[in-house]
Amino acid sequence: MNLSNLFFDGPANRAGTRLGRKTPSRAARPTTRSVSHWAARLSLLCLIVLAQFPSSAVASAIEQLRSFATSTTSARGEFLQQQVRTNGRTGEASSGTFAFTRPGRFRWEVLKPIEQLIVTDGERVHFYDKDLKQVTVRKVTDAVGATPAAILFGSNDLETNFTIKDLGASEGVDWLEAVPRSKESGFDRIRIGFRTGLPVAMEVLDSFGQTTRFVFRAIDRNPKLDAALFRFTAPAGVDVVQ
Repeated sequence: MNLSNLFFDGPANRAGTRLGRKTPSRAARPTTRSVSHWAARLSLLCLIVLAQFPSSAVASAIEQLRSFATSTTSARGEFLQQQVRTNGRTGEASSGTFAFTRPGRFRWEVLKPIEQLIVTDGERVHFYDKDLKQVTVRKVTDAVGATPAAILFGSNDLETNFTIKDLGASEGVDWLEAVPRSKESGFDRIRIGFRTGLPVAMEVLDSFGQTTRFVFRAIDRNPKLDAALFRFTAPAGVDVVQ
């Protein structure tokens, strides 16, 4: 799964192109770079504590998700991500940080093993690949609809784009499953795990049968975040694709 698929939907990404542009062939390049390796796939992404939810210990995962969506105006934290291939083998792990402020502003930064960045100011999404020296720009309305990122970063109207159901609890984590209503989303389903109101894990199954797993930690709920975190200016010499 390509990092862009976490935020950008559409057939172009699934067809093997990299955000509308073919990735240069590099024999020594690790397969992880597509952050989904995660990546990329998140959605994340995704993130954080539910506000003062008095009965979170007994609430279903859906109740915790809804409370999270309505009560958390901003958050920041860390993520770990790893892809599981169809043969059961796992890819190299990626890690980084995230931050968001509602409505519609977020930052998802992969720090290891390859630096990649997604930033949106609420109007445009910038996907920056430092190694390729390329930034892809999309309108938020075109990029974020029925994607994993939309569940945790997007609006509160979750059931417009997803069919959601509870999966019950396992090892102290309450799970739910979200299935996109659109067949053009590029993934089949998302599972999100909550513990006491916090999203602690997410699994994204893509259209090729591969699963990307995320673990969220060190979450700081409703901090005051600098607006500069959600602005992006392309460095000199970087190829901009729109």
